Amino acid sequence: MSARFETRRSDVHGTGVFALSEFAAGELIIEYVGEVITMSEAIRRHPHDPHNPNHTFYFHLDDAHVIDGLHGGNAARWINHSCRPNCEPQERKGRIFIHALRRIWKGEELTFDYDLFSDEPMTEALKAQYACRCGAPKCRGTMLAAVSSA
Repeated sequence: MSARFETRRSDVHGTGVFALSEFAAGELIIEYVGEVITMSEAIRRHPHDPHNPNHTFYFHLDDAHVIDGLHGGNAARWINHSCRPNCEPQERKGRIFIHALRRIWKGEELTFDYDLFSDEPMTEALKAQYACRCGAPKCRGTMLAAVSSA
């Protein structure tokens, strides 16, 4: 484990990742690692937890691949969602790197916007399946991506 962050119980959800030192805006914090698998393999493995089927450690890379953080993953898999995140994932050549969006203070929980998508029509029931617990003042109430009304 890095001396710059630790995993522990989170008020947002289950386990979270917390800064043990400050991070500057734009600074690389951690790479999201795990087994890179096909989308069809991810569907075959789903769910990671049958008692909580919407909780996985998958990170979507493209239409054909995901990173499965359950297998070979690191602390990045425990970074929770927020509608007002302090981190953002950046993809480079099929790898995901988590960077600070702004200055992050010692003791602060690291978060990024999961921006999840679904092939199902956006309904209140679907949003509730992916309910957000971030507590941000302008929380959209779901971890699903905001739908454009364009």
